[in-house]
Amino acid sequence: MAAAYGSRTLSKDDVNYRMHFRMINEQQVEDITIDFFYRPHTITLLTATVLSLMYFAFTRDDGNPDSNLWVGLVLVISFFLVISLLAFPNGPFTRPHPAIWRMVFGLSVIYFLFLVFIIFLNWEQVKQLMYWFDPNLRYAKREADIMEYAVNCHVITWERILSHFDIFAFSHFWGWGMKALLIRSYGLCWTISITWELTELFFMHLLPNFAECWWDQVILDILLCNGGGIWLGMTVCRFLEMRTYHWASIKDIHSTTGKIKRAVLQFTPASWTYVRWFDPKSSFQRVTGVYLFMIIWQLTELNTFFLKHIFVFPACHPITWCRILFIGVITAPTVRQYYAYLTDTQCKRVGTQCWVFGITSEKFWMCETERLCCPDVYSLIGNTFIYEPEEPGSNPTYYHCVPEQDT
Repeated sequence: MAAAYGSRTLSKDDVNYRMHFRMINEQQVEDITIDFFYRPHTITLLTATVLSLMYFAFTRDDGNPDSNLWVGLVLVISFFLVISLLAFPNGPFTRPHPAIWRMVFGLSVIYFLFLVFIIFLNWEQVKQLMYWFDPNLRYAKREADIMEYAVNCHVITWERILSHFDIFAFSHFWGWGMKALLIRSYGLCWTISITWELTELFFMHLLPNFAECWWDQVILDILLCNGGGIWLGMTVCRFLEMRTYHWASIKDIHSTTGKIKRAVLQFTPASWTYVRWFDPKSSFQRVTGVYLFMIIWQLTELNTFFLKHIFVFPACHPITWCRILFIGVITAPTVRQYYAYLTDTQCKRVGTQCWVFGITSEKFWMCETERLCCPDVYSLIGNTFIYEPEEPGSNPTYYHCVPEQDT
């Protein structure tokens, strides 16, 4: 059975390919309950965009250069998101609304372009950009400069153990719950969890805050926070797999409570895909793809710690947690598209969000490598495998590669 496409006829394989790629890159809403929210509204959007641009252009204060820069930057991002609504693909998800995922893709493109811009700045220019964003960063210090890690590990008391259950422990637990929802595999989650602890040991001499007591790393991190989060996430996955997905139109629901419940359920998945990364007949390409997935995942995690260490800002700063939340959001469609490309033989291309995520990860590592300012990148790699303390009892880092910070 062939289908007509333009002036030529598509074969069955071409039709299947387009259908499978569309499912992960341009997913359509099957059951539209309220037509108003799914109409284009292009003329309305154009009118609102022009009016808002005229308003901000003629009401701004020319005497405040910082305000002009902020307003201009915000409007550029806003109008780019408007273009995202009109031109970018939906991605693999349609809940709560495809427009949200178009804007998520637009933000990921902006983030990528920002990293490209950062690559061509020197260290002093990057610092001035950070200080313009937040003047308090001028006085920021690394946690490693004011805190000690892995001290008196032989002293194990209930008070000391309970003191580790803070907001960071909760975020650790909750983060692994979200990761389990994305990966949906006990094997991969536990492999990533354990190899991450090995990664911390591997980079401990470069990032002093990776140094932890054995009981903190094994019991609190791997078993309690990681293990508890993985169990919670996989429990939710099992519940969503067994759930029956039959969506009624909100117009067909007559009770107020029922309408509210249906509106809340709009923020839950429209369907749930059973995930099986490995198969008894898995090809070498599929196995290699899974290992590559775990490596990229570890590098993405590692980026966060190198970022706040090289550019010097605390873990509680908005740059840190906003970036973590943003990476978490764009990871959801990325994992779905990568899984489809890896396991579906009819899918011959990676999705657009997956492609942007991959190139963004590469550019981020380029930015961090540039900021190290070392004469040779291989010196950093060599110090990772073989290093000698500069002085007895010292904890060597690569501070000497980075220019001194202003005080």
